[in-house]
Formats: sequence, structure tokens, C-alpha cells
Amino acid sequence: MSFQPRFVEKRDVRGELHACAGPEWLVGMGFRCWLAGYDTGDITCWENGWSTFNRVLGPARAKRAVTELACWVRATRAAASRKIEYNTLKSRRFCADECMAMSLIAASQHHRCPAMQACAFALTGSDTVDPVIDAASAFADALNEADYRLNQEIVAELVASQARSYGGSISV
Repeated sequence: MSFQPRFVEKRDVRGELHACAGPEWLVGMGFRCWLAGYDTGDITCWENGWSTFNRVLGPARAKRAVTELACWVRATRAAASRKIEYNTLKSRRFCADECMAMSLIAASQHHRCPAMQACAFALTGSDTVDPVIDAASAFADALNEADYRLNQEIVAELVASQARSYGGSISV
């Protein structure tokens, strides 16, 4: 599968990402669906996430990817020292935390260790990021096996953007 991801960065005043496609979109939507499912207990959220992954990756690849996605989101929630934000399931925009999640997976796929740590810290607000990084790496590996890679350029773009919105700099 040869897919050239398209990443369009158009941000509004809240720092929300307006357009995103390909692997970045899949990761953002999966993250959103699983967070919403954990927060609400509504199985429909997880069903929407599964359907999306199944449609994009096919059932065999989706099974492993969704399993690792669930583990990653669970580890992220467990490590978080604050509420992780996400937009509604129908929103076409990705909020700052969703963008940071995409950047964490991209950093993992492209072996950018300092960026992974910075993203995990920014996403959770916690110093306990090793379980988050481990779970993110397993999810990134599942996407790699499905021949679905995020654009490495989003790592620096999103981390720098979030550093500005969090009022400081983050080393990539």
C-alpha cells in the first residue's frame, strides 16, 4: 500500500487543526473514539472507531491496530494528571491534545525519542510517561505493519505549535 499522507495545517484561534487526512486522521479519530468511549461508557464510540479502522486497514490489520490503540489510550488516561481534551465524534477539527497524540505516534514511528517524551509529557501533564511511550510504540508498530505511516514532518510542526500554546518551548 503506497499512500502519501496529506497534512494540512490550518489553525483557528483555539489552535484546533482544521484539516487532516490519511494516517494522521486515522490516529486522531481513533484516539478521539477511544477517549470518548472510556469517558462515556458508550460502546457506540468504540464501534465507530473499530468501523473506521476496519474500513481503512481491513479486518486483519485493524484488529491488531485497534487492540494497541485501546492499550495506548488506556495508558495515556492512567498517566494523565489532567483531563485530556478531545472534540466530538462528528467534529472535522482536531484539538490540541488530539494533535499532540498524532505527533506522539508519528515520533514513535520515526524513532524520535526526545520528541516522544516531549509529546507524552505535554499530552499527560505527568512525569510518568514510560508506560505511555511503550503503548504508543506498540500502536505505532501495528500501524507500521499495516503499511500506514504518519508524516514525520508533523512531529516538529505539532510539537512546536503546542509548545507555543502551552507557553514554553519543548525540545524535539
